This record gives sequence, C-alpha cells and structure tokens, in this order.
Amino acid sequence: MPESAATAPDAPGPDAPTAPDAGAAEADTQTGAAPPEELLHPRPQFARAAWNELDGAWGFAYDDTDVGLEESWFDQEEVFDREIVVPFPPESRLSGIHDPGYHPVVWYRRVVPCPRPDDGDRILLTFGAVDYHCTVWVNGHRVGEHEGGHSSFTLDVTTALDRDADDQVVVVRAEDWYDDVSQPRGKQDWAEKPHTIWYHRTTGIWQPVWWERVCPAHLTDLHVAPDVVRGRIDVEARVPRSAGPGLALRCRVRFEGEMLAETTVTVVDPDVRLSVELPFARNYQEVHRITWRPEWPNLLDVDLTLLLDGEPVDEVTSYTGFRQVGYADGHFLLNNHPYFLRLVLGQGYWPESHLAAPSPAALRREVELIKELGFNGVRVHQKVEDPRFLYWCDRLGLVVWGEMPSPYAYSPTMVERLTREWLEVVRRDRSHPCIVTWVPLNESWGFQMVEQDAAQRHFASALYHLTRSVDPTRPAISNDGWEHTDSDIWGVHDYGPSGRGLRERYGTSEALDRSLREGRPGRRRVLLEEGTDRGQPVVITEFGGLSFTPEAGQDWFGYSTVASAEDLVAKLSELVDALVDSPTIAGFCYTQLTDTEQEDNGLLTADRHPKAPLEQLRAALSRPARSDPASEVDETRADAAPIDGTAP
Repeated sequence: MPESAATAPDAPGPDAPTAPDAGAAEADTQTGAAPPEELLHPRPQFARAAWNELDGAWGFAYDDTDVGLEESWFDQEEVFDREIVVPFPPESRLSGIHDPGYHPVVWYRRVVPCPRPDDGDRILLTFGAVDYHCTVWVNGHRVGEHEGGHSSFTLDVTTALDRDADDQVVVVRAEDWYDDVSQPRGKQDWAEKPHTIWYHRTTGIWQPVWWERVCPAHLTDLHVAPDVVRGRIDVEARVPRSAGPGLALRCRVRFEGEMLAETTVTVVDPDVRLSVELPFARNYQEVHRITWRPEWPNLLDVDLTLLLDGEPVDEVTSYTGFRQVGYADGHFLLNNHPYFLRLVLGQGYWPESHLAAPSPAALRREVELIKELGFNGVRVHQKVEDPRFLYWCDRLGLVVWGEMPSPYAYSPTMVERLTREWLEVVRRDRSHPCIVTWVPLNESWGFQMVEQDAAQRHFASALYHLTRSVDPTRPAISNDGWEHTDSDIWGVHDYGPSGRGLRERYGTSEALDRSLREGRPGRRRVLLEEGTDRGQPVVITEFGGLSFTPEAGQDWFGYSTVASAEDLVAKLSELVDALVDSPTIAGFCYTQLTDTEQEDNGLLTADRHPKAPLEQLRAALSRPARSDPASEVDETRADAAPIDGTAP
C-alpha cells in the first residue's frame, strides 16, 4: 500500500520507495467494494493495478531571482537545501516549509526507484496538479512541461531513464507569479497577505505524483458514459498511434460482482469507440435497481482490457453511474424526474494543507460531513477537486457542480489560458456520475465589463457552447451568479439578510420573473440576453453566509452575523424556508461549508466541527421543497424508473 506523507507520521526519505499493495486494491475491484482510502488510485476512473506513488519528502529550493534555468539546477544536487513533503504546497504547514510569502519560482528534486522498462515497456510519470507552469527533467533530460495549475498531465519519460541504474533523478520547476492575474487562480490571493474572500496561494505540486509501467500498446485516455435511453454504456478510449496492428479492446460491465455484459472491438484507429448493450436495462420495471442518485449511489464497474493478438497488454479499471441529468419546465432533472438541489458551497481548503487535502481519508470525510448536514450536493467553488474526492461523491452519493478557478484580468492571453485548461478539466472529469453541472465562469470574475463589452459577452457564450460541445450530457452555465448570456440553469447569488426579502424576490412566478429581468443582485443584471428562455430552472447558487459576530479587531469577512448557535439555526431556517416555500425555485447552494481563512461564514469551523448541533442544522436544511414535492421519489417503485429524455 502507498505510504504517503499524509498518512504516515514519518515521511519517507528522498530515496525510499513508496508502492501500493496492488493485489489488495485489485481484490476490492472484483467485488465492487470501495478500497481503503490509502489504497485508492489517484485517478480512480483510470486505474491500473500496479502504480508507484512518489509522494513524500523531496529536496526543495526557492529561486526568487529566477536563475535556476540559466545555472542548470536540473542537473545539480547541492542547490536543494531544504526538504518538502509532497503533495503539500510550500505555503502550508504540512509541507514542512510553511512560508506563505512571495516565492514565484520553486524547484523540487527526488531520487526515486523506478521499474526498469523491459521489452519496450514505457514508464509514465503523472502529476495530479502543479501550479502553475511546470517543467520536468529526469536524469538531467527535459521530458516535458505543462501550463495550468488545476489539471493533470502525464509524461512518457522512458527515453530519459538510466537503464543501468535502480534509481532515477526527477527534478521539477514550478513557476507561479503572484501578480499574474490573467492566469486562472481561483481564490488564491495576489496580495502578500490574504484579504476579504481570498486565501493563501498554492504554489507548485499540490496533488499526487506517481509512476506507471505500461506496454508500448496501452490506453492513454478513457471516457465512460451511460446512455440511459438506449440501455448501454458508451466508451471512448485512445491508444498511441505507434501501438501497431493486431489490437482489440474488451470492455466488461459488472454490478456488485455480477457480469452484466461484455463487448470486444478491433482497434483500427488511435481513437476507439464502443458501446456495451445492457440487456438488464431494457426492462424499465427493473432498471431502477442499477440507477445512480445520491440516495441510491449504485455504481457499475467497467473493466477495459487492451489485447494484442488475443493476449492482454494493458488493463484499466473504471466505473460509471447509470443516470442522466437535464432540465425542463423550470426543474432540474435527475433520471427524468424533478430533483431539488440542496447544495453547499465547498472551498476545499484546509488550514494545515490549503488546497491539498491533509490526507486521503480527509477527502472521504468531507463528503460524509456534507451528507450528514442534509445536503445532497456540493458546488466546488473556484477549485478543480482531486479525482479521489469526486470518487467518494460517486460512491457515497453527492451531486457536484464542477467549476473552473477564475482569472481576474481580461485579455487574449487569459482567454487562451482558461479555455485550454478548462477543456483539460472537462475531459478528465466528465466520466464522474456525480458531476451534474459545469460552471466555467463565476460572477464575471476576469471579465467584469461583460455587460458593456461585446467581446466579453462572446467569450462567456463561446465557453458555454464549447463546454456543451465537449460534453452535451450535462447542463452548463455561462456565468454563475449574474450577467448570464446563455445558460442551462439560471444561477443567482443573493445574500439578502432576511427570509422576507427572499420571499419578495422569489416567492411567486411574477416576483421571480421581475427579479430575473429587472433585479440587480450584486448590483448587476441577472440576464444579459433576452429570448433564451427554454424552461431553465432557477437555482439560488449563493445565499446565507452567516457568521458569528466578530470580536473587536478580528480579521473577518462575512455577509450577515448572528450572536449564538441558537441564532444561527434560527436564521438558517428562516432563509432556507423562504426558498423551499417558493414554487419557482429549483434548488439552492448555501454559503458555505467551512470557515476558510478570514471567511468565518461556514456551518463548520475550519477544523470541521459544527457550529451548532448537527441534527438542528440538518433539520433546518432538509425541509421538503414546495416546487418539487416528489423530489424524494422512491426509486424502489417500478413507476419511478427513468424512461426517456436527455439533457436539452
């Protein structure tokens, strides 16, 4: 099993191997049971049985004057005068560095054991996320680079390996300029100290790093999606163009260990597509037994085997949820039924580790806490979450809105950077059944003149349509909060302090229409373009933000204050009741899950303790919604099975 710094009290030294117990993890996949958190592959939907984790202690150096490239630090050992614990950013305490100051260029070095490639095998090195521009060397040879602080990338490093050595030297340079506000940065502050709603920066490596050994013919990309209407699973995969002839791809679909179907296709092109028909799904009176929703998070195991002349050369395990999402008549639809969204705004930030989770178990616990509070979903805010977090949302049952971290200055460079990275994010995460909505832009951040500037409106609309072109199966939002151009859901941010005000704005169809057409939450119009009404639901995607009254001199940010835990529950109930009593609102997203830096408006403290009795908070958040009385539909009934419809 992997021994990562997140779980081991003594992090391994730079030369220590860290390899998972692949057999134990593989045994779990045969039964459909969840593996222990520490055994979970960093990409659970693209998992091989054998992989070598490289988290732990690395050599580390600051390069504040940016001389490392000129002085060839990639080929020097003596400049690495510190030790950092990967994958924690150097600004955080768990990294062992804990320096939140301005350091725009950082370097990492580690001597790692590496499986020797035999008979033409390839060695792949994958980084979960490195913020922002990253260059990688192996044994002094530059093997690749990547721009984008929130998406993953894989490098084939085979040609750089020393085949006569048991250990290889990996060096990473990360460049993340604090004052470059045209790069997608989310809540990472450009000021030296966090202010208002922005937090400490996350520089360099902040998600797992790992090796994998593969045959020359291997899968390089995978997308698995359900087609509920046609009763099948659709698979898109990719192999290297150099893989050669004689290949076939076999796909097996299982549910709780039972084989449902199998299909094999001949590989005639690097891009491979196949469909697996599920005979079981043809019976609409029974298909509900395998459908996915937060209350019944059933998962289908999907096993992919690449065959060369009939013999396996690569095996990847994945999974999917048999579900569909869409909208109609002002409702959000899950499995063709109205489903009231009870979301919470999740920043995915921990005081000891910042954007990196403090341990694999913390990712699972975050999902459990959200469900215990009574929410059925989370809007991941200004962060691209770790795929392991999405795995636990898939497995434990939580819908997710996937969001791109924002830049803060509009320019052609910003457009190019954000678009390229957003496409990488969507392609990587679109197989997760938990993700039900895409949010590429938030509150006009980075394009504040969208109402006045036609170019910025074109950007918002283009990104919405680009998202739908890559993934037509989910709703997408052009600009969550306000100033929508074209969106599948009208997301509105309204931090009004009273339930009475919310009722006045959203309590009737007439009031809602007036708020959408004439209202200005955040002093901005909600809808910028007329004629785009096609039955989109309205979701209040930010509200609340309740904080305890701050003490004198406290560094604090919030929207409304309460004096006690009792007042918190009472005010929360008042605000939630106003929304669930509305016949026109399809859901809400409460701000926010946890206190984060100076934002003290969480239902939980920064260390994940509830600010009021959990059962009282849950009761306040769980009242049935007037607009969707059947939202808690019993899917054990035959007539609750999905029968038709796709995302518009």
